Amino acid sequence: MNALTLDSRFQDAVDAIDSGDAGRLERLLADDPGLVRDRADGGEGYFRRPYLLWFVAENPVRNGRLPANIAEVTRVVLLAAEGVGNRQVQIDYALALVCSGRVARECAVQRELIDVLADAGADLNGALMPALAHREIAAAERLLERGAAPGLTAAVCLGRADDVARLAPAASAGERREAFAAAALYGNARALTILIGLGVDLDAYNPPGFHDHGTALHHAVDSGSLDAVRVLVEAGADRGARDRIHQGTPLGWAEYLERVEIAAYLREKENG
Repeated sequence: MNALTLDSRFQDAVDAIDSGDAGRLERLLADDPGLVRDRADGGEGYFRRPYLLWFVAENPVRNGRLPANIAEVTRVVLLAAEGVGNRQVQIDYALALVCSGRVARECAVQRELIDVLADAGADLNGALMPALAHREIAAAERLLERGAAPGLTAAVCLGRADDVARLAPAASAGERREAFAAAALYGNARALTILIGLGVDLDAYNPPGFHDHGTALHHAVDSGSLDAVRVLVEAGADRGARDRIHQGTPLGWAEYLERVEIAAYLREKENG
């Protein structure tokens, strides 16, 4: 994590979270209630000026692990934050971080953290798209079980073909655009075909929240699905489009990601 500056009081509390020391954390918060209200200095991108609660997600990765009792630790912070004016903002974003990060899943605490934050009133719908965009399927499914609203993008990502066919014709242009990006990211060739038939823009960059630095073809390459790449190319997707970060073409992505079959297919199209 770059450019994140923690003063000693904040660092002590973060250390207690990282070590799973719920008792110590409780004492620190009792002695300094401002810890659950204030924001740390620095940070960048999606973790700029974080609240203490956001550290329970380990997203971005700092240590690569979470203590087994992180749910208990999270409850300590939530209890201390009762009555704090910005509590809702804190818990909503904490849930999105938990649902879009790999460490909570790898440490087998993601589901429990989702439940703790959901019980605290976090926005389930707001966390659903980050989970789907980062291919955190188990998190997305738990959010739906807890009451998040299912929609076209979720149906695409979770492979619910009948729901995609039912929802896509009535979806708005924005919903179709998001679902199209999702279908590419997940290599869902069938959903791509349906959405192309409904007139989506093949070469638009993905919408914010769904890796908007690339086009659908870039992310179909990333998915590893040759079928998805074929659907897009045969529909006329721009094979020369460049992503907004590295200026790479879909073929460049295929070569870098070692998608051998996809790279061979795209070269054949270039030479044909």
